[in-house]
Amino acid sequence: MPLKITPPAGAGSIAGRTLGRTLGTVERTAKQGVRWALGHGLPRTAIVRSARKGDLQGDLILSGPGSHTFDLVDLFEEFRSRGPLYQGGFSHLAVDHEVIKEVLTSNDFITGFFAPDESGTGLLARAASWSASDVFAPLQPPSLLATEPPEHTRYRKLVTRVFTVRAVEKLRARTEEIARELLDDLEKEAASGADVDLVTRYCGLLPITVISEVLGVPVDLRERMLELGKGAALSLDIGLGWRTFRDMEASLEEFDTWLRGHLEYLAEHPGDDLLSQLVALRDDGDRLSERELRAIAGLVFAAGFETTVNLIGNGIALLHDNPAQLEVLKAQPDLWSNAADEILRLDPPVLLTGRVARRDSTIAGQAIPRGTIINTVLAAANRDPAVFTDPHTFDVTRENARDHLSFSSGRHFCLGAALARMEGEIGLRLLFERFPDLELVGDRERHPTRILRGYSHLPARLS
Repeated sequence: MPLKITPPAGAGSIAGRTLGRTLGTVERTAKQGVRWALGHGLPRTAIVRSARKGDLQGDLILSGPGSHTFDLVDLFEEFRSRGPLYQGGFSHLAVDHEVIKEVLTSNDFITGFFAPDESGTGLLARAASWSASDVFAPLQPPSLLATEPPEHTRYRKLVTRVFTVRAVEKLRARTEEIARELLDDLEKEAASGADVDLVTRYCGLLPITVISEVLGVPVDLRERMLELGKGAALSLDIGLGWRTFRDMEASLEEFDTWLRGHLEYLAEHPGDDLLSQLVALRDDGDRLSERELRAIAGLVFAAGFETTVNLIGNGIALLHDNPAQLEVLKAQPDLWSNAADEILRLDPPVLLTGRVARRDSTIAGQAIPRGTIINTVLAAANRDPAVFTDPHTFDVTRENARDHLSFSSGRHFCLGAALARMEGEIGLRLLFERFPDLELVGDRERHPTRILRGYSHLPARLS
């Protein structure tokens, strides 16, 4: 007779739990794979195929990683010569200032990569819904970058009560104090004769310290927050490889876990920081949910420092390479604010942003069917000769420098624009006041990302 084995008590439940965990892991990995495919794998395949067919749009995206925005100027002008809307292999593309502003301010266009599927039964819609993660991500609802009215209007109304121009101006004195402390540290390093990397030792630490205080983050966590923030910044890019995508999502998950605990702590122990005000904020009985708070705080953290890092780094390089402009600022220090806008215009932190038509529309006199994607190249709009005289020239006295579109336009205009301008102005002014003869040495290294534009390393000699 066959041997009969009687399992020990509880073995069935243990086996069931083990199987459940295995299936859970398989499902999580499958969902992650779908998220990667929809957000990176499929778009990259489309980009590569378009480039092979001679599509200039594919050339623009593929030439992005590690390149300088200045290297793309010829492509910008080629697009401009083709008319107000270039028909690419997978979307339209706009480079003219007027056309881009029309798209960004139109209620006919919303954020997103795919046409909205009102029934929710389309393949892409069902795949996106099934694979969606509850972890904070800048391009997923309820992030301000991924929502539209009425939800977007509600979020922005609540948040702008806290992130006002007046609130930012209150941070000015503290920002100057932080910058001077960092410069003191740089001075000590420079005294040893060693070169310093201005991105890691200054450009990154200034905005991360400011935004950490805005969000009530302990200063001893700023280095770790800086690393996690880089993961969030990567999520704004397209065409990431599988391994990079997994690393990025791991950073987002760690940040999301920390953020949940941080919000719980602030609810019980509110401070003077702006995030504590958001946690406690009520408006006619309305308030942000825990998930909405995570989305707002996460976006403010990621976008609030990464774009400013790029602004300061790009500004250092531009002023170093254009000493005559630096002399103008030394003679007229009241121009530093305008200089920050000129830097944003000429070498913006963000290359482009996309919109999709929610209904049949018309842009630049052309019929645009519902579901059409238009990529608006902000960096090209900032060099439009119809708006800016000598658009490729760096001029800190430019009267209309603030007309750039680096902060987007319309209802998705950057919530942290005032903060970024203030940090850029202070960070650059105090750096060059302290080290007027700083010299960039060695190889400068640009970010490997396509959308976010700036330096990852700026080695310098300060003495």
